[in-house]
Amino acid sequence: MRLRRSPRLPVARSAGEGRGRLLRHPVRAALGATRFAGWHLLAIIVLAGGIAVRTVAVLGYPGALWFGDSYHYLRDATQLTPGELRPSGYSLFLWLLRPLHSLTAVLAVQHALGILFGVMVYALVWRAGRAAWPLTDGSGLLGWRHWLPGLVGAVLITPIVLPTHEISLEHGLFAETFFTFLLLTAFLMVLWKRRMPWWVGALAGLLIGASAVTRTLGLPFIALLLLGMLVRRAGWRAMVAATVAFAAPVVGYMFWFQSVWGDFATSKASGIFLYGRVAEFADCAVIKPDARLAALCPKHTDPRISAAYSVMWAHDSPFRGMPDAQTNKENNELASEFAREAILAQPGDYIRVVVNDTLRCFKWERTFYPNPWTQRSYVFPVGERWPDSQRVLAEQYTGNDSGESRVVQPWSGRMLRYQAHIWMPGTILGAIFLAALVVPLFRMRIPGRRRNRRALLDWIQGPMIPWGVGLGLLVVPAATADFDYRYVLPAVPFACLALGLALLTPKRSEAAIAEARPAAAESAEHAGDAEAAVIGEAVETIEPAKTVTAVKSDATTSATEPAEEADFGETAEPAGTPEAADH
Repeated sequence: MRLRRSPRLPVARSAGEGRGRLLRHPVRAALGATRFAGWHLLAIIVLAGGIAVRTVAVLGYPGALWFGDSYHYLRDATQLTPGELRPSGYSLFLWLLRPLHSLTAVLAVQHALGILFGVMVYALVWRAGRAAWPLTDGSGLLGWRHWLPGLVGAVLITPIVLPTHEISLEHGLFAETFFTFLLLTAFLMVLWKRRMPWWVGALAGLLIGASAVTRTLGLPFIALLLLGMLVRRAGWRAMVAATVAFAAPVVGYMFWFQSVWGDFATSKASGIFLYGRVAEFADCAVIKPDARLAALCPKHTDPRISAAYSVMWAHDSPFRGMPDAQTNKENNELASEFAREAILAQPGDYIRVVVNDTLRCFKWERTFYPNPWTQRSYVFPVGERWPDSQRVLAEQYTGNDSGESRVVQPWSGRMLRYQAHIWMPGTILGAIFLAALVVPLFRMRIPGRRRNRRALLDWIQGPMIPWGVGLGLLVVPAATADFDYRYVLPAVPFACLALGLALLTPKRSEAAIAEARPAAAESAEHAGDAEAAVIGEAVETIEPAKTVTAVKSDATTSATEPAEEADFGETAEPAGTPEAADH
């Protein structure tokens, strides 16, 4: 039998009642704004502090920070050609911003993205907190359920928004800020809701594909995206759409690269970077390379420079005497073959180097790695440095002299003082990763195998996804290229997000209540299930404490499946809660 809701008849309202409703609107708006400010006050303070520091940075240093790759990024954006050594997704981003005719405007956009990282992480953590600790009729405005999710979220976005190295990375011509935006937005879509429309999956896959042509590091994360969609039961349509959308920018970029350089690839130097990785441990006495590869046996003569940097870019690089150096196709193939033989001959040394460089991310102090001058380019300088090559290229990009490297007092002095005191040691990042892994263990109790399985599944479907992305951002560069401090910073938002979701995993009973209401209503509307309609009506009308009994007493109905599918971000407020209407 299909139940149909009777249409609502218009109700006559008096003129006085209409005027009363209009008068109440400003009061309701004021109460809603007060409630919103109370919930998010700490986060607003943190974000405002981040905006203030970034404003000081732009005023003190109107020009961008440059490092070795910056020239190539800006040149490719000016000429609109794919780079030979690395993908040019960031150059396309700069090309899109070229109509602004200002490198200062580019920096402002990148700083806005940095603030957006904090907003995105906070939104998902706060949503998880509201699901874990839903509001009830008895919770007052000063009750802990109101302010605790905001407190946790504000603490977790502090390492994203305030440390100096995050701000200096946004202030330079570095690809990492744009790359992090693409990756974080894609996984935010996966974590926001379990079941997603196919077009949301397609958009997430498209963003991962765009990250792969910004930095090659983005390529393997399509596998983690699909794994996350699978464990969260996103649906096969969304997964197929994500896969197809991921391939579109990658394949399109490869065709573009082929039209310019003749190779169907994203760069000419994939083997060169892997060769740099093995240079730290490669021993030709063990590898025994043939005559073709013997010329690539590493020679490391400057102790200030890492082995990888030395064999690729320094004066003793074996590519110095070869035609086209690092961009030659045959050189790339030789380097790739040498790297494979080195790894096969010395697997233990390869694992040791990867582990050591990964653990380097978690050291308290920063060292001059891979060399002193590269490390200095990641911080705000004391004086000005403006080579002619950079000046000419910046003028070609902007059409004016707005990109000039300048140091403006007193703002630069204030930024330097901030830089000297506010920074995040790598040990804190390691503690965040470790806490996100350990916190779920406290939810596992013995005896109670079912409870333990549920806790493990909760971790897999929620915190594990950003935790895996963050760890991958640290391990993959160490395994395929070399360690660099700018590779560490994109992992920070994912580590903080993982810890937030681990701390705020909802209880099963509360999640079941929240999921029962929309599921029962949907069953009544589309399937005509009278029993589900009764459940949906009951959840809307009875007290929260009685609702738990009603849902549990009918475990064989459609309320059972939502209990298993409950998500940390999908819990609605219990019936009768006035705050639920505003959010």
